[in-house]
Amino acid sequence: MSSPIEVVLSDGKGSIYGYCDDKFRSVLETFVANFEDREEQGASVCFNVEGETVVNLWGGRMHPRQESEWQEDTMSVVHSVTKAAVSICAHILICEGKLDLRAKVADYWPEFGQQGKEGVTVAMMLNHSAGLAAIRAPIKEGGFLDWDYMVQRLAEEAPFWKPGTRNGYHMSTFGWAVGELVRRASGLSLGDYFRTRVAEPLGLDFHIGLPESEHHRVSRMMRWAPKKGDPVSPYTVALLQSKESLQYIALLNNGKFKTDAPESYLCQYGAGGGIANGKGIAGMFNPFANGGEGFVDKVGLERMQAASVATNEDVTLVSPTKFSLGFMLSMDNRHREAGALETIIMGKHAFGHAGAGGSVGFADTECHLGFGYSMNKMGAGILLNERGQSLVDETYRCLGYSTNEPGYWVK
Repeated sequence: MSSPIEVVLSDGKGSIYGYCDDKFRSVLETFVANFEDREEQGASVCFNVEGETVVNLWGGRMHPRQESEWQEDTMSVVHSVTKAAVSICAHILICEGKLDLRAKVADYWPEFGQQGKEGVTVAMMLNHSAGLAAIRAPIKEGGFLDWDYMVQRLAEEAPFWKPGTRNGYHMSTFGWAVGELVRRASGLSLGDYFRTRVAEPLGLDFHIGLPESEHHRVSRMMRWAPKKGDPVSPYTVALLQSKESLQYIALLNNGKFKTDAPESYLCQYGAGGGIANGKGIAGMFNPFANGGEGFVDKVGLERMQAASVATNEDVTLVSPTKFSLGFMLSMDNRHREAGALETIIMGKHAFGHAGAGGSVGFADTECHLGFGYSMNKMGAGILLNERGQSLVDETYRCLGYSTNEPGYWVK
């Protein structure tokens, strides 16, 4: 293990702190390059191998309005990495026999069984094939903060396609769709179940519903600002073409939800409101990179990483996607015109989730890697960008992997 790290960045960008095993020194160099060459503002990256934390780095600055450096315990909204936390909750309950993948959602949530959703199964909710990728009628102002209201709206909604026949990313609805199953099966709210069953036993700084006493540690997010000539994904094209499009309402029919409002930190927005840092994310995936003991059994771990749906055109994202039951798998769309915005490349046996703007977390059961990266300056796209992907790539190189040409890292 190397001595503690302090790297002073140029032009008042702050400093990088932490520690990094000598074997992974090039990951530190890549992290520094993200700040110096790729406009990183504030970020953290952490990963463990075979249960041992070998890299834990943080640095840069919080949002400019906060006028503070990113500290070891600084957190940020990790957007859809939250979906992985929700899915972990569901898989624990499945292994405990409290949820059945083949059972109908209406068996647990009777109000859900209407408008053509009577046959929707638990598995369909997890793999984005339930057809509930958005809500058509306008969400009331503040609706995303009201769990019961959103759950009722989902129960009353008609699917956008025949459930089980296609998959389309449930961008904003996933947290209530799966989270309500967690609530019905466990008797606890989503945030409370995650906290008591996962976060507290593992000592994680990862929250679905952050107590007000901790809000001062959260760096606000800097939204991505497109530049002339930037590539545009087919998803964005569809969103801009029509306010009636699935793409538009999936993202923007949100009751004026504000990512960085105190009330948003407090609410249990399971599709994208989780608050964490790289260490918290990596720690969440650590058990599942190493057998899942205490959380899932051997079969359960296989379910988490096995492909459940794959398509050449995701109904929502308008690009090829691949998911297990609740998790993103490696998706290589580099061959497409805006493919870097639609890509996340991990190992063949890895499962996890990217968050809008570039945060990411995953477990790789082959090399026993639990990985986490969070940041406060969003990049383009819903999956990874050069900053996060470069860190993932360098980590695999350090672990002896030679190429990602097949669309995933192989030795």
